[in-house]
Amino acid sequence: MDAFFEPIADATGASVDQIKLIFCLLFSYPLGSLYIRIPASHPEIKHVFSVAITFFYLVPILGLWGGALQLLVDILGTYYIAQRVQTKSMPWLVFAFTMGHLTISHIIRTFAEAGYETIEISGPQMVLTMKLTTFAWNIWDGRRPTEDLDGWQTEQRVADYPTLLEFLGYACYFPGFLVGPYLTYNDYQALVTGSLYKSAEEQEEEIVNNTNNLSQRLVPHGRKRVAFKKMFIGLVFLGLYVLFWPEFNFTLTIEDEFEARRLLSRIIFLQICGFFERTKYYAIWTLTEGASIQTGLGFTGYTAGGRTKWEGAKNVEIWKIEFAENNKVLLDSWNMKTNVWLRECVYKRVTPKGKKPGFRSSLATFATSAFWHGIAPGYYLSFFFFAFVQTTGRLARTYLRPLVLPAGYVGGRGAPPPPQTRKKQLYDYLGILITLLLTNYGTLPFMLLTIDDSFVAWNNVMWYGHFLIGGALIFFYLGGSVVLHQVQAVRVKQAAHQMERDEINRSVQVRSVPSTPSRAPTLPPVDEVAQEIEKELESVAARQGGGKNKKKNKQQ
Repeated sequence: MDAFFEPIADATGASVDQIKLIFCLLFSYPLGSLYIRIPASHPEIKHVFSVAITFFYLVPILGLWGGALQLLVDILGTYYIAQRVQTKSMPWLVFAFTMGHLTISHIIRTFAEAGYETIEISGPQMVLTMKLTTFAWNIWDGRRPTEDLDGWQTEQRVADYPTLLEFLGYACYFPGFLVGPYLTYNDYQALVTGSLYKSAEEQEEEIVNNTNNLSQRLVPHGRKRVAFKKMFIGLVFLGLYVLFWPEFNFTLTIEDEFEARRLLSRIIFLQICGFFERTKYYAIWTLTEGASIQTGLGFTGYTAGGRTKWEGAKNVEIWKIEFAENNKVLLDSWNMKTNVWLRECVYKRVTPKGKKPGFRSSLATFATSAFWHGIAPGYYLSFFFFAFVQTTGRLARTYLRPLVLPAGYVGGRGAPPPPQTRKKQLYDYLGILITLLLTNYGTLPFMLLTIDDSFVAWNNVMWYGHFLIGGALIFFYLGGSVVLHQVQAVRVKQAAHQMERDEINRSVQVRSVPSTPSRAPTLPPVDEVAQEIEKELESVAARQGGGKNKKKNKQQ
């Protein structure tokens, strides 16, 4: 079928494989409309439909005959292991089996020197590995007592082992098979059976009854609107990639012409290249999200205004990435489903029961993410660099960020967002700029892949990312954190004194007002913020070796 795609590839300047991939993603939209019309009373038809479309993409379109057989081995092998092995080692056996096979595919790809423009089996295999390892953990959670499980594990546990056809339908769910996003088995079953829309039944039942259209599928309104909006956004980013990527990409940063520019010009050019490098990911992930929504996946309820929300298939938050205030926000918004997989299937699973995740959990998660991406040295350079970026970000949030917030503000889960003071806004704008600079700098090796090219590119921008992070770490670890903590302690103490004076004044004012016979005068309740500040003062005093008790005299 290459003859059909070659003229399009020649006209756009893209590779034939890239055109094939885009064709598969766009063709999934009309197929999604057919898929959702299959009655929920016949889930077996939906399973067969997904398997057939997936192998149509793999074999006639992409020409991955051998790759399709390899993926089938992964699927059948996982089904057999999860069913037959009843011990707690079962999920780890599936993990070793699928990740080992994926690593072999990465090795073959590396030695074949296949670039990003080549579509081969390791891409779909990465998505399938997440599916299969998650399924193994969900099966194991289904065999454990529910009191031993957390919220996610309880929600996703699989107590009844699926039939082979059900499992094949899940593994081969066609909209997300090639590039993701992956989904859990329970999410797939909720889609196939229609239970995903139970929360919509009461709100839309009246509409359905009024139209005398009590079909076997009750799909909330707004699905097509959201799906085609995603398709439009994906095509816009795809157009940006086709038009501008040849002139703005990371490979240009190792050219002599780039080195001849002034340093400031090189740094600015790098930021432009970084954006257009990301456009291809924005394009394919948004296109596949829309195709998944077209099949009915991703329904997450209603907005306050009554419109349906379809956020369950989202894999990227474009706005949050481009304007992230810190590296944590950026990473949480990038490849979101992979982050869930790493957290639920690696980070939590290597943590001993009853203990909090620590260095061991972080190291295992880092290693898994690196091996999952491939064996190219550039991946490890990027991950290693961003590990230090994460550490620096945590130090800044701990010691620097409190100084731009009101001294009486108490953060934490469930706390209201901090007030947007001028200092806080300046801090956020500076954070956006630094995050952008570090992101584009740190992803250079990820795209260039080799050590030599990565070091040349970093050298051509004067290693500015290493200087920023290295300088920040030196500052924090050589006394800066202590100084900032002391400054914040003084601010908290001053705020506490001011709050105490304000409360005394309010107390005097209340007592000065004549009381009525029906109601006795009362003091205002102690504010929760004051209590938190008092705790902070006590901890500061304890750390400084003080054991003095302060006497507080209140005026009557």
